[in-house]
Amino acid sequence: MSLSTMLGIDAPIVLGPFGGLSSVALTAAVSEAGGLGSYGLYGYDGARIRSVVAELREATGRPIALNLWLPHREAGEHDAPARDEFDRAVAGMAQLFAQAGVLPPEWPVAPLPDFDEQLEAALDARPAALSFVFGVPARDVIEAAHARGILVIGAATTVAEARVLEAGGVDAIVASGSEAAGHRPSFLIESERSLVGGLSLIPQVADAVSVPVIAAGGIADRRGVAAAFALGASGVQAGTAFLATAQSAAPAIHRERIRAALASDTVLTRAMSGRLARGLPNHAVRAIENSRARATFPLQNILTGVFRRAASAAGQPELMSLWMGQSAGLSRLEDASDVFAELAAGVPDDAR
Repeated sequence: MSLSTMLGIDAPIVLGPFGGLSSVALTAAVSEAGGLGSYGLYGYDGARIRSVVAELREATGRPIALNLWLPHREAGEHDAPARDEFDRAVAGMAQLFAQAGVLPPEWPVAPLPDFDEQLEAALDARPAALSFVFGVPARDVIEAAHARGILVIGAATTVAEARVLEAGGVDAIVASGSEAAGHRPSFLIESERSLVGGLSLIPQVADAVSVPVIAAGGIADRRGVAAAFALGASGVQAGTAFLATAQSAAPAIHRERIRAALASDTVLTRAMSGRLARGLPNHAVRAIENSRARATFPLQNILTGVFRRAASAAGQPELMSLWMGQSAGLSRLEDASDVFAELAAGVPDDAR
């Protein structure tokens, strides 16, 4: 059975889920075009998830996917942030708060929403698929999804991770090459030791597992799609090319920077969130890396979020998270339907 048939879509093209930059308009546009529109739920509580799902259902009757971050903890991360870590990080970023015109947050910081609360709301929504990053969903989670007719998608950055995901019972695997934008969803070993480019990762994952493989990372036009299928993928996931469109939640200055970026411009950094992610370096990234006062995830993400939100509203790109992949410069189209049509042109007829 093809991936398109499994998901009830016209072409095996998946919108990358943006944890913080998702929009109802973009998710619906991709689904309406015949692909699988995804919406990232990082940081959303149950009530907000239900509200967003209601908006999505109003905007499209086509299949959608919802994405959750599993409560994975990397080395050095804590269940609850410590006061001394908070104080050091706030002091190290004092100039950034001032430049954004905001006051530093006060202790204690609000915790992230409870994962079980998020999961319950996502399951209740009955999307076509639930995708997860940073690990393998528990068996009871997968069984609960399947009982509701929901497919489960996991994300792998290495062959070893793909094998663990298949053994865990997922229905499809996103093979995320190191070219991809945003956070590296590695979970077996640290992200810095899990950096495999798509050209190497996709065929090796396809050879190692029997479930459909969705290629991700560096795919921005029909050429990338055709290459992914030639390497053994059953579908593709595109992020940056859609992030650059008018329907995305990215500010105009972010979209402009995507189109102007060269393949060598992006970097992998822990500066903005505490976890390794790919984006365009700017003043905030350099200042945090130079200060060495960075906190671990999720505290670092919470703290930088205070000045990043203000900078986004004010159009200050040097203080924003400018997430983008290494094929950003290929993102030349401004409408999501045009991006979808360009990607779909690379899908082989027998894969639809």
